Amino acid sequence: MADSLRYAETMPPVFTLTAGPVDAYPEVLRALGTTVLYDYDPAFQAFYQEVSRKAQSVMGVDTPPMILQGEPVLGLEAAAASLIAKDDVVLNLASGVYGKGFGYWAARYAKRVEEIEVAYDDCIDPETVRRYLTEHPEIAVVCVCHHDTPSGTINDIDAIGAIVAEAGALLIVDAVSSFGGMPTSPAACKAGVYVTGPNKCLGCPPSLSLVAVSDAAWAKIEANPHAPFASMLSLKDWRHAWKETEAFPFTPSVAEINGLNAALDRYMDEGADRVWARHALTAAACRAGIQAMGLSLWAVREEIASPTTTAVRMPEGVDAAPVMAEARARYGVSLSAGRAETLGRLIRIGHMGPTAQPIYALIAVAALGGALKAQGVDIDLAAGMAAVQIRIDAA
Repeated sequence: MADSLRYAETMPPVFTLTAGPVDAYPEVLRALGTTVLYDYDPAFQAFYQEVSRKAQSVMGVDTPPMILQGEPVLGLEAAAASLIAKDDVVLNLASGVYGKGFGYWAARYAKRVEEIEVAYDDCIDPETVRRYLTEHPEIAVVCVCHHDTPSGTINDIDAIGAIVAEAGALLIVDAVSSFGGMPTSPAACKAGVYVTGPNKCLGCPPSLSLVAVSDAAWAKIEANPHAPFASMLSLKDWRHAWKETEAFPFTPSVAEINGLNAALDRYMDEGADRVWARHALTAAACRAGIQAMGLSLWAVREEIASPTTTAVRMPEGVDAAPVMAEARARYGVSLSAGRAETLGRLIRIGHMGPTAQPIYALIAVAALGGALKAQGVDIDLAAGMAAVQIRIDAA
């Protein structure tokens, strides 16, 4: 390819097929450009309550979730700070970089953190959790990441949640990159605190957290003398902020609330089942193409591979960084690297929100395959492209 036709690093990519931030829906982008109201204007207070009610409906919870004014790392850290008390023993489930990372937050607040850790291409066995809780009845809180994005793997949080509830403990769930892209809800996994955000599968920019808290978890938070208040990390401050009669703890992100409203409307109009189906088909077609080219998935078993991110294992001796750089420069396609232990060893292709459309599987496989060929890797690009098309047409 002539240098004049390559995409410079300073140019925006043509396609952002990353695991996050992801592209935003056109409806969301338009909403972000609408009028920014004063947060104490009655019109905005009524609108905020309306958006909160929509989020309640979409998440399937009894009361509106809190909308924290920061991307979901805020929600996750707030969950640890609010729910975990100084005398608590916590069990952290680590099947990837983000699951492992939550344990460090938990350790700031807990008496002790125990951990079940598996290889970062695998998932947590619910029966292992059952045995551990039976042997350690003192455990009060269990933490799990549903979709560990740096590995592209899924944990069975519904099975884990049932076991945790049976043991009388409370479950903190990181559903940041799964909610809205696959069947999951706070009720289905019996979560005490369920954290997600609109910046992944709902197709918004990174800006807000959605946090659902069960009655049992609220009772524990209210009884925790060290739970933060008058703080960015406070869940208590935002518990009733959804009501138009209540004051906001501080100025909400008005433009992002406009975007969230548009995202929720789009999700409800399309219908959850259809949204989940196109995420699943896009990922399945991408996995078919990756494997037909002669590459391997990072996940040790395809059944635990996420429908919202495909992680591709790099061939022996191939570093991911130059392959990603070549895909961007040659085709204008931006892909994601691994994180920490998976950095350099895999490339991630996101299927979230607007990019959870089957045609993007063709683009991703073409760009990744072409970049690998340009790096001298022997792959069968034609077979990969054909496999994507066959999988899509068979749906």
